Amino acid sequence: MNEPLPPIDAANGAYRERAIDPRRTALLSIDMQNAEWSPQAMERGRRGEAPHAHKLELMERIATVLIPNQQRLQAAAREAGIEVIYTTIESLTADGRDRSLDHKISRIHHPRGSWEAQVIAEVGPVGDEIVIPKTSSGIFNSTNIEYVLRNLGIEFLILYGIYTDQCVESAIRDAADRGFLVTQVEDCCAAETEANHRRSTQAMGGHYGRLRSTDQVIAEIVRLSGQ
Repeated sequence: MNEPLPPIDAANGAYRERAIDPRRTALLSIDMQNAEWSPQAMERGRRGEAPHAHKLELMERIATVLIPNQQRLQAAAREAGIEVIYTTIESLTADGRDRSLDHKISRIHHPRGSWEAQVIAEVGPVGDEIVIPKTSSGIFNSTNIEYVLRNLGIEFLILYGIYTDQCVESAIRDAADRGFLVTQVEDCCAAETEANHRRSTQAMGGHYGRLRSTDQVIAEIVRLSGQ
C-alpha cells in the first residue's frame, strides 16, 4: 500500500518525495541506442580512433555502469508489472527532413529503421514494450508520449539514459511541468563527462523530482509491489 498523499503545499518537497505507486508507474529509457554505444565502437575508441575516442569516457560508463544497472532495474520493473518505455532519436524519414531545426543545425540524424536508431539490445524492449522515436532533445516536445502515458494511467515516471545533461534533463523538466512525479536513477544515466553528469544531477535532484540509485529504486519497487 502506498503512503497517503501529503498536502500539495507541504514544505521541503514532501509531495515530490513520495514513493511510487507501481500500478501507476512507468520506466522511461532515454536514447540508449546503438548510435551512442556498441562493443565495436568502444574498442575503436580505446584504440584512439576518431570519432569514437572523444566519447570513450561515456562509452566506458555505459558498458560498466549503465547497462548492468538498467538490466537489473528493468527486470525488477517487469516482475512488478511496471511498464517499460523507450525513446530513441530517429527521424520519420530517410533524409531527416522532418527533424527539428536544432537537430538539423546539430547534424543529428538517424534514419527511420536504421541500426543507429535501435535500442541497445542488452537493455532493449521485451515483447510489446513501447518505443517512441523523437527528433528533439525533449521527448514531450516532439512526440505523443504524454497522450500515451495518460492512456496507460501513469502518474510516476522513473527516468534514466543519456545524456544526463541534455535529453534526460529535458525529459525530467518537461515531465514535472506536465504533472508527473519523476524519479531520476543516477547510476543509470551518463553524460559525455563525469563533471557534466554531476552538475546536471545536482541541478535536478530535489527540484524537479527525486534522485535515487538503482539499488534504492529496486528496493522500493520490491517493497511496494509485494514481490
